[in-house]
Amino acid sequence: MIAIIDYGAGNLRSVVNAIAHLGYEMKLTNKPEDVLTARAVILPGVGAGGDTVASLKKLNLADTVRRVIAEDKPFLGICIGLQVLFTYTEEGGRHDCLNAIPGKVQKLPSGLKVPHMGWNQVRQLRPHPVFDGIPDLSNFYFVHSYHAVPDDRSIVAGETEYGITFCSVAARGNLVATQFHPEKSGVMGLKFYDNFLKNAGKKQYPVN
Repeated sequence: MIAIIDYGAGNLRSVVNAIAHLGYEMKLTNKPEDVLTARAVILPGVGAGGDTVASLKKLNLADTVRRVIAEDKPFLGICIGLQVLFTYTEEGGRHDCLNAIPGKVQKLPSGLKVPHMGWNQVRQLRPHPVFDGIPDLSNFYFVHSYHAVPDDRSIVAGETEYGITFCSVAARGNLVATQFHPEKSGVMGLKFYDNFLKNAGKKQYPVN
């Protein structure tokens, strides 16, 4: 079973629909025991990092997510689900996040139209199973005003340009996280989800 974490954010239904369309057994849940026993975990959503972490803590899911990642269980973070994995976010003042990935989340540079909304290319920096069958520089759908800055650049598997070059795919072991929304990214987005899920539990993703 695949656990999709429900912490009260919007956009969860479109993720559920995408996974159902691919034919995988999944459960939308806010119960730590479901997350811990799932073969793969997805943390999607939209919103502010500080509010998301607060919601996860209220549901006793913050430590659960940390444990899943520490145990190297297949985990996919989407949009705010990527940002909350970092040490802290500067959105709305400094807010501590889950610190699963050392680094920070900061606002896109001034002078750019924010949020960064719409289709943009993802440059693949290294081979990874989630990119199987997805051409380099394929377009995915973005909606965000902040971006992640990892301390260790080797975790960046994909990057995107919007005024600056930012991390749009992070990957380490069985952890994958994207700034874009695969569920809003058409055929390539569904392929990305399918690649993650069909490999989950079968083999460990390469760290580098």
